Amino acid sequence: MKREIQHVPYGYEPPASERKGTLVFYDSFEHISDQELAEAARTATERKFTKLVLYPLHEETVRRMTKEPVQAYYKREDRLHEWRREQGLSFITVETLEGKRKKYTPLDSALRHISEVYPSPYFLYLTPEMANLFASYSSFEEWIVKLRLILSETPSTVHPRLEKFPHRWDVAGDGERK
Repeated sequence: MKREIQHVPYGYEPPASERKGTLVFYDSFEHISDQELAEAARTATERKFTKLVLYPLHEETVRRMTKEPVQAYYKREDRLHEWRREQGLSFITVETLEGKRKKYTPLDSALRHISEVYPSPYFLYLTPEMANLFASYSSFEEWIVKLRLILSETPSTVHPRLEKFPHRWDVAGDGERK
């Protein structure tokens, strides 16, 4: 087999990829509409993320986090898979870790899994309620330096820990807080 030699100019560096990082939509997806999913996909496209990961929470996780009743995990997951197929966008993934575990998964475990599987840098796409809930956890300050938050809309109230790190989060669509 004959090898073909290629020459490149001295100092040549391949062009940097325009797309980088992972946007993780972390939610129960119980009350998230198709329009809100499309907005998350639009944000991922506009900000040039490599992946948009939809991370549905198991019923036990939602029960411990919010005390709200939700549909069965597989029903919410099936809806996300159906929506993803309808969009026809290859960079969207539905994460199934919680479906495999079939029990409560702490946010720390979920974030560690994401950091092992997907390319960095990491951004969490959260509703204002979920962002305030995340900020209420003791591990928030450990994680906020490793990732950034993109909120789906401007929050009416902001948790004090979110106020402490205003440079680590913004609102989708406008790129800045109002």
